[in-house]
Amino acid sequence: MKKTFIVNESFNDMRLDRWIKNNIIKLPQSLIEKKIRIGSVKINNKKVKSSTKVKTNDVISLFNFKFSENKRSNSHKFKPSSTIIKSSENQIIDNNDDFIILNKPSGISVQGGTKSKKNIIDIFSKSEIFKDTKPFSVHRLDKDTSGIFIIAKNRRSAQLFTSLFRLRKIHKFYLAICCGEIEKSSGELNSLLSRYENNKEILEKAKTFYKVLDKNYNCTLLEMRPITGRKHQLRKQLFYLGNSIYGDNKYRISITKNKSKKLMLHSYKIKFMLNEKKYTYTANPPDYFLNFLKNKNLKLKNF
Repeated sequence: MKKTFIVNESFNDMRLDRWIKNNIIKLPQSLIEKKIRIGSVKINNKKVKSSTKVKTNDVISLFNFKFSENKRSNSHKFKPSSTIIKSSENQIIDNNDDFIILNKPSGISVQGGTKSKKNIIDIFSKSEIFKDTKPFSVHRLDKDTSGIFIIAKNRRSAQLFTSLFRLRKIHKFYLAICCGEIEKSSGELNSLLSRYENNKEILEKAKTFYKVLDKNYNCTLLEMRPITGRKHQLRKQLFYLGNSIYGDNKYRISITKNKSKKLMLHSYKIKFMLNEKKYTYTANPPDYFLNFLKNKNLKLKNF
């Protein structure tokens, strides 16, 4: 049995073995290498190595693969309705040839997992916006955090964004409503955050600049700019400070002090330079965030 595939430009310069895993069949690396070595995989009718990089419009032929048994299962993927796709598209702030900027709602994961099937990437993979490519996730945003999220449209842009995040050339700004009054009007949070990997504790340095925008005796509205990108960084740092974010059911001081159905954390601004062009985007906080501010007698200018 022979099947042929055309390489999409999104996968230009990707290793052949990785292209197979990403697009066709999820097999052990050793088995993929064996298939390529014995000539069961050819590029433009030529025998190649697993390290060969595919090019846009290459014709890849696969011989004697048991697709019915080995084809990557889609059973775990979320299958969005047209209503959900349209609703998600309405959250787009900018849409260009290289990426989209989305104002992600709270309560939806970026990628699917065991605990949450509905996710942004699976939704946009079915959108007409990504008809000739696929959505590339280039950073994290917690399920319960709302606000700006970048989705790259091609592999080249995804690699550029990944490099910018690694070099800390992308500047993110968050709004957070936390319990208690933070006395200093601005400052720097330097923490040693712990996480576990295979039951082993790993300590990571975390750094965040903050500015108090408004406050009263029982809560504070903050602008936060993380310098490092640790998991749950802002939530953990405020928890350690004794000022957990309202609605945070994981990092909280007490149940009575933290009453809110939604996490009061919103990614409202992002700044970066891509291909020598400067970009700045802002995303309005959701209504529940603004209503919570009003109930707590806090003011946020320009929103």
